[in-house]
Amino acid sequence: MPTRRESFVQTLRAQWLGQQMRQLREQRGITLKQAAEFLERDFSSVARWERAEWPFRRGVVVSLLDLYGEHDGRERNRFIQLAEDAWRTNRWDDDYDELVDASFIDFPWLESRAEAMCSFDAMLMPGLMQTPAYAEAVIRNAEGDRATDFSVGKWLQLRLDRQRVLDRDPVVQISAVIDESVLRRPVGGSALMRGQLHHLGQLMTRRNIDVRVLPATVGLHPGLDGSFWLFKMPKPYPEVAYAEHLGGRFFMESPRSKRYARAYDRLRELAFDERESARLVTKIAEELP
Repeated sequence: MPTRRESFVQTLRAQWLGQQMRQLREQRGITLKQAAEFLERDFSSVARWERAEWPFRRGVVVSLLDLYGEHDGRERNRFIQLAEDAWRTNRWDDDYDELVDASFIDFPWLESRAEAMCSFDAMLMPGLMQTPAYAEAVIRNAEGDRATDFSVGKWLQLRLDRQRVLDRDPVVQISAVIDESVLRRPVGGSALMRGQLHHLGQLMTRRNIDVRVLPATVGLHPGLDGSFWLFKMPKPYPEVAYAEHLGGRFFMESPRSKRYARAYDRLRELAFDERESARLVTKIAEELP
């Protein structure tokens, strides 16, 4: 077992595993003391495993799954695989496609833990800044023929629940660079877009939100490959970059995330400053028929 002096890179996989093991223990009504007694360990050892201060060992996970009464083969494999790979980074979805669902280390989990978030948005308004009407239009487009009032309502509520992070305590810093084409893309018609741009303008006045517009006059730039997010996590956890395309979702930890951090810094330099950006948002809203 590691001591305080031993080096352990506290990856997000390790943190995710710790959280999942804690939730399973609490669901079964088992205390830290009971788990520690079962393992013949001291109380603090189990607490440190759950906080990812120490890595869970495979054998410990297997023993605790037995104690917690988790006998489903798929679930046991998921926990055991996480324990074996706690030191790994990057490509989470690809690695775990057969073991976990889409909630594995997803946006809400990262958003709830990040100290700061940055995004480059090339096609649509940032999800955290969308009005309900704008978000519903986007969701219905994504769902296509599968869209039902129930499914759209479910996804819309999830989107709105995510926006609570804007009012989180402690405050999280939100920074976004938005391509000018996003402001001019007629999602849902003029009235909807007018409301969306007004909402964006209001958010831009908040101290924890920094929005810059990348003007259409900028030609080649680092965001031509598409939208992406950067999550700046509290120490000792690594910065995480996120990007998606029709083929899937990709999460990248340091050092791969550094490429996205450099791209974001460059995009921010090319964009209008906050005041110019706010003026452009207002101007485009006023020009709508």
